[in-house]
Amino acid sequence: MTGQMPAFAAAAPEILLAIAGMGLLLYGAFRGNGATREIAYLVIASYIAAAALVVFVVEVPTVTFSGLFVADGFGAFAKVLVLLGSALGLLISLDYIEREQMARFEYPVLFLFATLGMMVMISAGDLITLYLGLELQSLSLYVIAAFRRDMVRSAEAGLKYFVLGALSSGMLLYGASLVYGFTGTTSFAGLAATLSAEAPVSIGLVVGIVFVSAGLAFKVSAVPFHMWTPDVYEGAPTPVTAFFAVAPKIAAIALFIRVMVGPFGELVAQWQQIVFAVSILSMLLGALAAIWQTNIKRLMAYSSIGHIGYALIGLATGTEEGVRGILVYMAIYLAMNVGTFACILCMRVNGRMVEGIDDLRGLSRTNPMIALALAIFMFSMAGIPPLAGFFGKLYVFLAAINSGLYVLAVIGVLTSVIGAYYYLRIVKLMYFDDPVEGFDQPIDRGLSVVLAGTGLFTLFFFAFPPALVNRAAAAAATLFGG
Repeated sequence: MTGQMPAFAAAAPEILLAIAGMGLLLYGAFRGNGATREIAYLVIASYIAAAALVVFVVEVPTVTFSGLFVADGFGAFAKVLVLLGSALGLLISLDYIEREQMARFEYPVLFLFATLGMMVMISAGDLITLYLGLELQSLSLYVIAAFRRDMVRSAEAGLKYFVLGALSSGMLLYGASLVYGFTGTTSFAGLAATLSAEAPVSIGLVVGIVFVSAGLAFKVSAVPFHMWTPDVYEGAPTPVTAFFAVAPKIAAIALFIRVMVGPFGELVAQWQQIVFAVSILSMLLGALAAIWQTNIKRLMAYSSIGHIGYALIGLATGTEEGVRGILVYMAIYLAMNVGTFACILCMRVNGRMVEGIDDLRGLSRTNPMIALALAIFMFSMAGIPPLAGFFGKLYVFLAAINSGLYVLAVIGVLTSVIGAYYYLRIVKLMYFDDPVEGFDQPIDRGLSVVLAGTGLFTLFFFAFPPALVNRAAAAAATLFGG
């Protein structure tokens, strides 16, 4: 590709977001904080336009910018999920940031730049592009985590995320330097060609892959690189936590898949052991640590760690079926988590946010619609049929069984049973305990729309699974040369 004009159309969604981000930043600087909601709606419109470009512009896999950027079906599927998650995260933020005096025009612009970084990550065709996208996303997220400057918890969350994030970036860079040193290239295509030459694999290259995997595991908050997650989830403003729980996770796991299946696909025997161990540890910690939580945001943090463990089962298989399972799982995970955090944002008593699990007691009698929606999401996260969460786990477990990874499938089922305890405990509190003070009414319009949409998707997914599964299968096939 060197010497040729880059195919700019392949990067049209990213170019659009970059131009929109710079334009809205200037617009906000002139208009001030009073234009925050207007800028937020323009950011959401930018997301919609970018999603349209993702779906309609790139019809065939394209490698451009001298191999640095890849646009294909796999990337398109993941990008649409990221854009949807970012749009929903921003939508449910608007009333909250106005109510809590956080309405500053930088807030939606930071969302936009973080999303741009995620999309660059997903289309990375080189270790350099990978790092560029990762840091653009991370630097924006560090600021958003500490956005509520008048709260010690928010500042602490941002600082912890920054310090540990810098450590993980250092590990990833060190791993990338080792990979480059032992192969002579940072290009994914070059790495794949070098490693398929059947030359003996050097121990230095394997160590490099371990460090790269560790850096990526931090970004998806997989054990043992999860330590930042509960504190950041609890300390960050609730809509920011909702954003953290979906879009960055989807982008990071898509990047994880692209790196492991693409350049290191020939070394599946080496990296499979790493993913196998990380998946088991994440499922176990997510299931066990959440049992003793009393803060619902910390509970959701451990829940997300467990869900990443289930998704990594698909990656451990190293097969097309496994990647399809991950894509289906992350689409369902998006709906369940955004819906759950929309319910958490409804937890206001006398204008004050509450986060205790015990504050949900008797909710079915004081706010029956919120209780119904939250019950749907809890049953789905527990993997109870016929809700969407059951199908998410079904596809990754089937992929593990078909690949002979019976231990992963068995541990996945057992940890699902353990995890069901703390999900069903919330349902029990809402429907069988005496009510405490009811939440403030009415619900914000944006939250109502998101709750209805995600709730209906989760509840009736069983009626139309082929639509999503077939698209996920087609996306996975492009990654394997199909």
